[in-house]
Parts: sequence; structure tokens; C-alpha cells
Amino acid sequence: MASKVAFVTGAGSGIGRATAQLFASRDYAVALVDVSEKGLQETEASIQSAGGTAAYFVCDVSDDMSVAAAVTGAVARFGKIDAAFNAAGIDGEAGKLTAEQSLENWHRVIGIDLTGIFHCMRHLIPVMLANGGGAIVNCASSAGVRGAAYCGAYSAAKHGVVGLTKTTALEYGAQGIRINAVCPGMIKTPMTQTGPMKELIDSMVLTTPLGRLGEPEEIGAAVMWLCGPDATFVHGQAIVVDGAITSR
Repeated sequence: MASKVAFVTGAGSGIGRATAQLFASRDYAVALVDVSEKGLQETEASIQSAGGTAAYFVCDVSDDMSVAAAVTGAVARFGKIDAAFNAAGIDGEAGKLTAEQSLENWHRVIGIDLTGIFHCMRHLIPVMLANGGGAIVNCASSAGVRGAAYCGAYSAAKHGVVGLTKTTALEYGAQGIRINAVCPGMIKTPMTQTGPMKELIDSMVLTTPLGRLGEPEEIGAAVMWLCGPDATFVHGQAIVVDGAITSR
């Protein structure tokens, strides 16, 4: 059994990968979870080459049974789960007006970005309760604390993540599980650097107070703080890490 174990979804790339690497650098054994096996293999290799411990589990977070299998596999491999970062997500048909987005897009984005986090929490929480507690951080977005034009399904899902985070914090805090959300602004990840989202991001970045995109590691640092010993009274919060985009 590892001394500390982290469970990270979306670990195949971007913010999830960067955060998994940070967990490993701080002596966590890391259960890597993503739908992309290739991405997981790359993340696992990067952690192991740095002397860390990791194992990967291919998982579609929109499928409850797939999430159950990943959580069960992580516990079987490492014995417990102390911390979790639910980062898996997609942007969907970004760049389109809400009424122009397809019904398929709506269900897919909600299914991954919101229902996927519900799936993770409903399987992670019993494991943490059995172990005496833990810390969960859900990945919302700056689009989850304000409106985000041309990202209707995405913004709705991320608002839902914030609400789910606050609700479960009320329910499980007394039982030793701290639950928070991190709300990234525009971050340099594969999702923001391709397709319509890249065009949208490029048009916005010069208007931001810091004048740049954030780095995945900057979000990972916030997650590490929320899961660590310096944030033991931080609970039920949506921490915005966006370079002051939402301060306007």
C-alpha cells in the first residue's frame, strides 16, 4: 500500500497530466485515468522516468460502469485513494451560438463534463469514507462562475460542477472529505490550441489582465494546495485561477 494515493481523471494530457506529475513529484502513487490509452502511457512513462509511481486505467467518465472499474482498479493496485482530481472534460462545439449547437453536442458535453464528475464522486466518496476521509477537487472553469458566450453547453456543465461541489461539501465535510473546485481560465492545453476553441481563445487572450494563457502546471499547483495540509479549512469553494479574467 502506498503512503499517499491520488486519482486523476483527464490524466492523458493537459491539466490532468500536469497535475498527475505534480502529485507524483510529491510522493503520491497516482492512478491515471483517461479515455486515451496512448496519452495515459505517455503520462505514466513520464512519471516513472522521474522516479514516481503510477498505474493507468482506461476509462470513459461518461460511463458509470467504466468509472466504477477504474476506481476499483486503483484501490486494488494501491490500497486506497487519499486525493482525487476530476479533470476529464471537453469543450464541444465551441464558437457557436447556443441555439446553433446540436442536441448531440449538448448531451455529450453534459455527459462528460458534469455527469462524468458525478460518476467519479459517487464511486470515490465511499472509498474515501472507508479510509477515514480525503480531498476531492473537481475541475470547473471560469465559465462556471460567469456566462461564456459561444460555449453554452460547456458553461452550463461547469456551472453544474460548481453546484455539485458545494452541495457535496455540505454533505460530506463532517465525515472527513474536503471537496472543492478549481476554475481555470484560458490555459495552454491541447483543447484550447486546436479548432474553433483556438480561434476563440486567441481573440480573447490579448484582452486579459496578464496578457497570456495560463500553464497547466499553474492549475496543478492550485489543486495540490487544495489537497494538501495548508488548505485544511478550505471546503466547498470554487477557486478561480484565471489571471483576473473574471475580475472585469
